[in-house]
Amino acid sequence: MTVAAATRLEAALIDGVDADAVASATRGCPDVEDLCGDPLGDIVTYLPGRRLPGVRIDREAVLVQVRSRWNVPAATVAHEIRGAVAGLAPGRRIDVTIADVSDPPALPTATADSGPETKPQRGVSRAHDAAP
Repeated sequence: MTVAAATRLEAALIDGVDADAVASATRGCPDVEDLCGDPLGDIVTYLPGRRLPGVRIDREAVLVQVRSRWNVPAATVAHEIRGAVAGLAPGRRIDVTIADVSDPPALPTATADSGPETKPQRGVSRAHDAAP
């Protein structure tokens, strides 16, 4: 490991936990869209020359705040994150906040050719169906 890499690793350690590794493990969860900061800056890690929104580490807990994928139960997302992060912060509680949810998938748009065919109802006369 180079001196620069060792210095960067030490800079990312907060109370013995690698904040970058926590962020990477969280982002790697299948139902996590991304980490999500908050407007007040409560869930953020300040590192030399940069901020890491969505991760906060203290002596008792690791807090992560995320944007989850659409239509995934919160318990599923929390379970994935706790499983991914627990080994990086042994003995600490893993608190998960789902601050946002991604947009639902786009609905298919109907085209003039693909819409259902409309047929006149019996007993209903239309101007173009009526005899002159």
